[in-house]
Amino acid sequence: MQDTKVEKNTDQAVENGLERLTPERIESVINQVLEKETGPRFKAYVETCMRCGLCADACSYFLSNDRDPEFSPAAKVKQTIWEMLERKGRVSKDFLRRAVHIAHLECNTCKRCSMYCPFGIDIAYMMLLVRRICHKLEITPLYIQDTVNSHSATMNQMWVKEDEWIDTLQWQEEDAREEFENLRIPLDKEGADIMYSVIAPEPKFQAGLIYQAAVMMHAAGINWTMPSSPGWDNSNMAMFTGDNEISGRIGRAFYETAAKLKVKRIVMGECGHAFRSVYDVANRWISWGMPPFELVHALQFYHELLTSGRIKIKEKFKKKVTFHDPCNVSRGRGLHDMGRAVVAMTCEDWVEMTPNREHNYCCGAGGGVVNCGPPYKTERMVNNRVKAEQLKATGAEILIAPCHNCHSGLEDIIHYYKLGMEVKFLGDIIYETMEKKIYKPGE
Repeated sequence: MQDTKVEKNTDQAVENGLERLTPERIESVINQVLEKETGPRFKAYVETCMRCGLCADACSYFLSNDRDPEFSPAAKVKQTIWEMLERKGRVSKDFLRRAVHIAHLECNTCKRCSMYCPFGIDIAYMMLLVRRICHKLEITPLYIQDTVNSHSATMNQMWVKEDEWIDTLQWQEEDAREEFENLRIPLDKEGADIMYSVIAPEPKFQAGLIYQAAVMMHAAGINWTMPSSPGWDNSNMAMFTGDNEISGRIGRAFYETAAKLKVKRIVMGECGHAFRSVYDVANRWISWGMPPFELVHALQFYHELLTSGRIKIKEKFKKKVTFHDPCNVSRGRGLHDMGRAVVAMTCEDWVEMTPNREHNYCCGAGGGVVNCGPPYKTERMVNNRVKAEQLKATGAEILIAPCHNCHSGLEDIIHYYKLGMEVKFLGDIIYETMEKKIYKPGE
């Protein structure tokens, strides 16, 4: 395994933002966030931490960097939030440059460390507070900030124009009709049982995933729809930059789109952060205890289709596979056993990673880390060494990961460490192995 350490990087947006800052503004913003935007939860975390270090072995960054103490979760808090509190916001630009790096590039906000903390301290929440401060000081890394700007301007993170979105759906429908003559991708069908929702990289780069979903819906006889108007993109990078205002606006647009269509249920495509952003963040921003419709991840939907017999497997997948647990789907929502059931129903030869389920290591790309872009890629790969070792130990040919960010991060790891694996979505496996006969109720 390659393990050469690299310099801690920065980018022009961070440097330009730091140049504009004054000591007065730094102090004012830090104190405003810590005093006005936090409450008893933050106070309890700060006052409860015993610096015991039990969180360290939970952190893939700590393990990937030869157990360097500065990568332990408690040390990340000590180098950022605690210093800001002790200095009452009077910190230097050099301090902030390091804080940006720690919060955005050395923490995936995966929450694995919280499982090992004897007090249940949510260090991901603390790092997101640091990102909130960075956002308000305008020192967020360039690439992820550009993604948020795109979403704010066009209501999707990839700047897909409205006519391009509709054209893509029509194109996938036309291609899919070669398999099913009467297949449709219904747009804006009011009162449908299901609104199917995707992230913007699908129409931009992976439109075939929409094709596969349409075939599954049609074969299973689902009454479904997709929205034609802005609000269809369920991703939300603003959730990871600390731009709570834009995050809330994105979440509201998504929920209002579903409410306008009067759907009974939303099925989210295979993306962990998008799922979390809707079921666990956006609902609170628009003051809903629970949304007026059910919300399920694709993994749960696939499980229902297979166990109910609405989709049948013609022949199981032959190559040796392993299954990656996305943080926001497994640790965050508890769908790990359901994912394994789907793999068992569709694959002939599969092996577990160690550790697995809610204890699995993060893909190294989640929490907005991969979205910080090329300036940080080599450093990200060094920080992902323990994940590479975990993957290599399985001996699998195929790595199944039901999450877009995980795909990006895992593909980078596989290429950098020359692991020779191929990454697939669960939908890829199901589409390849399913009977494409149309389901009829009562069969």
